[in-house]
Amino acid sequence: MLDPLASFVKQRRRQLQLSQPDLAAKAGVGLRFVRDLEQGKGTLRLDKVNAVLQLFGHEVGPVPVLPLPESE
Repeated sequence: MLDPLASFVKQRRRQLQLSQPDLAAKAGVGLRFVRDLEQGKGTLRLDKVNAVLQLFGHEVGPVPVLPLPESE
């Protein structure tokens, strides 16, 4: 299964016709970081992820994944 964040960044970058080096320069992050992000690396700095996402008008936020336990 593809990482949704990695897929989103790669798709948006291509839509804007940016190379990975272009995206890295515009976001102020390293090329290695962009490559790691697009490959779905499990550990990335959140501030750098948000720097990239900001170019697309997005940011990382809390998303529910499991129902909360019922309170007793």
